[in-house]
Amino acid sequence: MSATETTTDGQTPEKATSRGFELLPDTEYSASRRFFVSSAVWFCVGTLWGLLSAMALVAPDLFAGIPWLEFGRIRPAHTNTVIFGFVVSSLLGGILYAVPALLRTKLHAQRAANAAMWLWNLGVIGVVTTLPLGLTQAREYAEPIFPVKLCFFAAMVLLIYVMTVTVLNRKENLLYVTVWYGLTGIFMTLLLYPVGNVMWHPFTGAATGIVDAIWLWWYGHNIFGLMITLLAIGMAYYIVPRIARKPLYSHTLSLVGFWSIVVIYTHIGTHHLIQAPVPTWLKVVAIVDSGAMVIPVVTAMVNIWLTMRGAMRRFADNIPGQFIFAGTIWYLIVSLQGSMQSFPSVQRYTHFNNWVVGHAHVGVLGFGGFIALGTLWYILPLITKRRIYSRRLLQLQFWLVLLGIIGFTIVLTTAGLIQGQAWVNGQTEYRVLSQIVPYMSARAAVGVLIIASAFVGLYNVLMTIYRREPTEV
Repeated sequence: MSATETTTDGQTPEKATSRGFELLPDTEYSASRRFFVSSAVWFCVGTLWGLLSAMALVAPDLFAGIPWLEFGRIRPAHTNTVIFGFVVSSLLGGILYAVPALLRTKLHAQRAANAAMWLWNLGVIGVVTTLPLGLTQAREYAEPIFPVKLCFFAAMVLLIYVMTVTVLNRKENLLYVTVWYGLTGIFMTLLLYPVGNVMWHPFTGAATGIVDAIWLWWYGHNIFGLMITLLAIGMAYYIVPRIARKPLYSHTLSLVGFWSIVVIYTHIGTHHLIQAPVPTWLKVVAIVDSGAMVIPVVTAMVNIWLTMRGAMRRFADNIPGQFIFAGTIWYLIVSLQGSMQSFPSVQRYTHFNNWVVGHAHVGVLGFGGFIALGTLWYILPLITKRRIYSRRLLQLQFWLVLLGIIGFTIVLTTAGLIQGQAWVNGQTEYRVLSQIVPYMSARAAVGVLIIASAFVGLYNVLMTIYRREPTEV
């Protein structure tokens, strides 16, 4: 489609983007575009929270007397902003574009999709304001208070409505695997979110005793596996064949990977509770299924990488493709880590320390973050009909994020193994803390690279949209 052609709402791209601000526009791709801009903004905010929390680990008294900057408040603000604000926002923007394109139809109810976008962002705003104020339900990845959670839940209800009707209105009979992954990612999140957050107890957001721990880690792990992973792999399946200019290697393999991850992943959260008094059978199921996760992971990676075979030059020349390719490598790494650290003999050295923190960074930033950024930069020119403002800035962002996540992985994994070895050998905690101070300082320094990449990306996004230089897509 060239820049002079009309969009499906009958307007040229220039006219479609020259309207005044509308809260709930029906302009094609408007919800997707706004999710991308939101993602770029929250990437900046989330990484700033991360730097503050890293600084607090180096100098615990740095923010003494400033309650809203205490580590216990800014750390959950960081994790929730990065997950829901940065990573998931971009992936949702990609799904809202890719699914209608694959089904050869328009997205149903663009206004409803925009309403979902505003509710989602209202939830993230709630995260960055209430958690630093100490308003929390104090459960991992489920810290926001009930009104904030209600915003996320309402957004997912609207999104599943929009996507379901879009599928029903399709002109293409074949449901390509991206449609499977995208719809299931939203639908499964809609199911697990109220249960994992125990939303029928609005004031506490928690059950009682060990049942609450089981509920929590069933939810906490599935947020990664059934939301981030499904959306990210779905977008990789959409973008990789387009860049390679060849069909997906195997549609059958893609469905094997899809069904195996849906069946296996839902049971592995309890491997975070091996040391807790949960039923033994539940621990065994979690450990076995954690090991079995190699099936969907290897299936997806083999399928994607074989699709890329013979077309690597195109990915070397395509920076969004570089983001996606790097994201698939980090997916393999984080998944092998997860399977390995679920075994009790390994977990003795890796649990309750910075190994798990490093593992989380590899999963959210390395896997989810890279594919989210690749999705943003691949689709943004398609929906704005604008050239990316600066290829050099885009390449700079790629290397800043790559060096940052490599640094995080090395520093946090090393610090975690030092702590794990000390734990096994019975060393006292205060002696270990002095040993990991250099690693915490290095972690804060590496975080500066990620922050720089976020602001470079935001500037590039805004200039791409508002510079108004058309391109042929």
